Amino acid sequence: MVPASLLAEVRKSTVQPGKTAAIRSEGGLGDGRSGRSPGRRDEVLAVLRAASGPLSIAEIARLLGVHPNTVRFHLDVLIDAGQVEQLPVAPTGRGRPPFRFRYRSGMDPCGPRNYLLLAEILTEDLAVRRGGRTRAMEAGREWGRGLLGSLAATEVAATDAVDALSELLAELGFAPEQRTANGELRVGLRNCPFLDLVKTRSQIVCSLHLGLMQGAMSALGSPVAVTRLDPFAEPDLCLAHLAPATADAAREVPSDAQEKEDSR
Repeated sequence: MVPASLLAEVRKSTVQPGKTAAIRSEGGLGDGRSGRSPGRRDEVLAVLRAASGPLSIAEIARLLGVHPNTVRFHLDVLIDAGQVEQLPVAPTGRGRPPFRFRYRSGMDPCGPRNYLLLAEILTEDLAVRRGGRTRAMEAGREWGRGLLGSLAATEVAATDAVDALSELLAELGFAPEQRTANGELRVGLRNCPFLDLVKTRSQIVCSLHLGLMQGAMSALGSPVAVTRLDPFAEPDLCLAHLAPATADAAREVPSDAQEKEDSR
């Protein structure tokens, strides 16, 4: 069994808790269509943006003609998103003075995002360049090494390394399954987090994924390496092949001739 400390490091390397996750668009890569429609929260923000100074909850509620609890709810979300700040007020008499709130200048972190377009631009650039697949694979290796950089030079058993790789892939959304066939270790991937890109740029995306796994295993000091990735070995499965690590086992890169052939 893979050591619990190793799995903890994998999780820590891939999961970055924070407020950002709570305000992300629900559109995955983000196709620009998942931004929420303007509503009461936008009205609260607009009132604060237009105000000449900080306002209390009661003042905002009065300006909008809504219940203070409605304003309070939206203010909590806007504060978490970093769009509004809460200011303490010095007491002037008995009782606790009401907090006041003001708008914080900056781009809307809750606005529509279009990461898919950005990904399409970058993969298109790689696809048309000489050695694009090689560049994608190297970028994947750097990604994998970076995710598990804190574990660099750590030597682990083959089964522990494969378990750690599977844990990493699960955290990234690949839905991995460990397999053995004819004595060969394999990892099946039931999900592709970048499936929209695979439809048009599979050579680039799959090379990136292969490099990711190779870089991760290298960072672990694994005695086995990911030598090949078969995209869609089954209609709903990609298959990564593993073998004993050698100087060349994890350095398989497509030749320029092969890249030219694949692009036809």
